[in-house]
Amino acid sequence: MDNLSDGSAGRAAGQETSSPDSHHPDVRSRRRVAAVSTAALSAARLTLPGVMDAEGRVDESRLRMHIFKNGGVSPSERGLVWRFLFGMYPCSSTALERSLLQEQLVVRYRVMKRKWQQFLPTAVRMHLNGTDAELVAAVRFFDRRQSEAQRQTQDQSDDVRDRLAFLELQAQILFERVTFDQTELREAIRIIDKDAPRTNRDLSYYQGEGSGNLLVLRDILITYAAFHPEVSYAQGMNDLCSRFLEVLDSEVDTFWSFSCYMEKFSRDFRADGLHRKIEVEAALLKELDPQLYAHLVTDSMESFTFCHRWLLLGFQREFEHSDALRLFEILSCDHLELISQQVDRARYQERLARKHSKEDNPESELPVVNTDFTFELFICAAILLENRETLLQCRDDVQLIQFTSSLQGTLDLNSTLKKAEYHFYNYCKRCAWDYMKGHCREHKSKEEDFLYQLRSFFVLK
Repeated sequence: MDNLSDGSAGRAAGQETSSPDSHHPDVRSRRRVAAVSTAALSAARLTLPGVMDAEGRVDESRLRMHIFKNGGVSPSERGLVWRFLFGMYPCSSTALERSLLQEQLVVRYRVMKRKWQQFLPTAVRMHLNGTDAELVAAVRFFDRRQSEAQRQTQDQSDDVRDRLAFLELQAQILFERVTFDQTELREAIRIIDKDAPRTNRDLSYYQGEGSGNLLVLRDILITYAAFHPEVSYAQGMNDLCSRFLEVLDSEVDTFWSFSCYMEKFSRDFRADGLHRKIEVEAALLKELDPQLYAHLVTDSMESFTFCHRWLLLGFQREFEHSDALRLFEILSCDHLELISQQVDRARYQERLARKHSKEDNPESELPVVNTDFTFELFICAAILLENRETLLQCRDDVQLIQFTSSLQGTLDLNSTLKKAEYHFYNYCKRCAWDYMKGHCREHKSKEEDFLYQLRSFFVLK
């Protein structure tokens, strides 16, 4: 049995031991209301080795590989990294191009936000009953931020004003045909107004003057719901969007990064999408531990629905906050996809070598990996297998929910990553052996062997 070295977990441990307050060198500045935009970052440089060229273009595969191999990035670079990782900044863009793009994104967001506010003027301000003193103060901090932003606009040069006026005209033309369903949008705002004030109130980012960030979050979520009626708003989006706001510390940048993320994962917030993900998780556990799988799909337990929150929110509450951010970053670098690319390359080499062999039978080939088994599912499986004996004692959904609740904030990320990689490696190894047995070339070099590539990718001994 191959064992994981301590390499990946050790490097990951070195990335971040700080509290959420350490996401910025000036803790106090993180407690202020987020900026409307952070234009200066468009020209900032990443210090990750070999990731950014002289003109500011980012090598996306190297960036994702760095995140995976090093267990995330340092908190000081996270904000800029996420702007590339989640697609707000195209990795192929130069620093100059990003500066122009930033202006365009700011203007488009402003036009979008103003459009729904004009459509529902009574929803511009959250209705408060006065019992939440912090939320009442949040309105004051938020309004002060708005006034400061308006003053900065007035101080712009004529050239900048003319350029922004042209961009605003473009945005107005772009969105002029967008219409809103009043009933649906009002319902979305009603739910957002319940969820946003309850978002991570224990974090310093939402305390003191930072309580105004709850209202920034509200505006972002309403703007998203208004312009994405096919998705609208669902509970849980506030927690996901909060991650972006905390890390990016910018209203505009958070909206566009969150929107890019939702392009890929909005289905998870629909019943069919999450049901599908839970089904795939069950299929993975059946591969890894048939006995535990059989126990969890009995009539008295509703087949893995207790994993719902884990998969929807990316294990946000199961790990300490800074580790949960790091895990979200690792999962978002699509490192299973990176592995799959190497797997496909190895398989292609193998097929070429056997192209003229009489023994070759394409119909008998088995896929090396099931690409539906994303790495977050292996994280989930690692948690289940680590708590196998406890789960085998559960007899109904109530006990399962009690079990999942007991894990909140208690899991060790480095240990969980190590175990998830171990299960993934063994799964790939078994599938690869099923595929390659009897077909491998003789005298094949070590570097061409699929298992060698996989082992190297995981830093395995």
